[in-house]
Amino acid sequence: MTLPPITLVSLQVGQPQTLGQADATDPMDHPWTTGFFKQPVSGPVWLGSTHLEGDGQADLKNHGGVDKAVLAYSADHYDLWKLHLNLPHLPPGAFGENFTITGQTEAEVCVGDVYAIGDAVVQVSQPRKPCWKLARRWRIADLTQQVLANGRTGWYFRVLQTGLVAAGQAVALRERPCPEWPITRAHQVMHHDLNDKAAALALADCALLSDNWRDKLRQRIGG
Repeated sequence: MTLPPITLVSLQVGQPQTLGQADATDPMDHPWTTGFFKQPVSGPVWLGSTHLEGDGQADLKNHGGVDKAVLAYSADHYDLWKLHLNLPHLPPGAFGENFTITGQTEAEVCVGDVYAIGDAVVQVSQPRKPCWKLARRWRIADLTQQVLANGRTGWYFRVLQTGLVAAGQAVALRERPCPEWPITRAHQVMHHDLNDKAAALALADCALLSDNWRDKLRQRIGG
């Protein structure tokens, strides 16, 4: 059986912007500041240690940084979402991702995976936990909860080697040190199996998981 190629089919960046009106009656129209609106970029883009050139986050406490340098999302989910949300023109970047990748989903990506993309080398640091801004972007009140329930979350990369990346490039797996921790399983432990302390401890012991997630898991188990 030939596996489909893994490809960076679209690359998006965007800067924070403030939207909404103070006197709006609909809460969805109240003022908010977000870097969620990413636009596709053609041609090479510099991937630094904490972000893509031209990209920014409004909430630096919860987004960006070394372990969240790049947000990736599976292009393979888009047809499902288009039907489910009745949004037939849902574009790449609709989930706020920098990298839209075809050929793999959360079931095939593992914490600690190392990939070469263009001149850069990246490593999977954690699943993505979507925030309220996803729901606000598409004016669907429970969209964040839907993503948490179905596990089509996306994942974050840390950058091991900076360099130029571009849409259309192959995403080549270099190393898989933690095959026991696909994104789907890590997501399940963090967000659904809240009473399984043994699983939480095992995930917290994964040295390649982001420090933020490891700390939260240890707090849960009291250690």
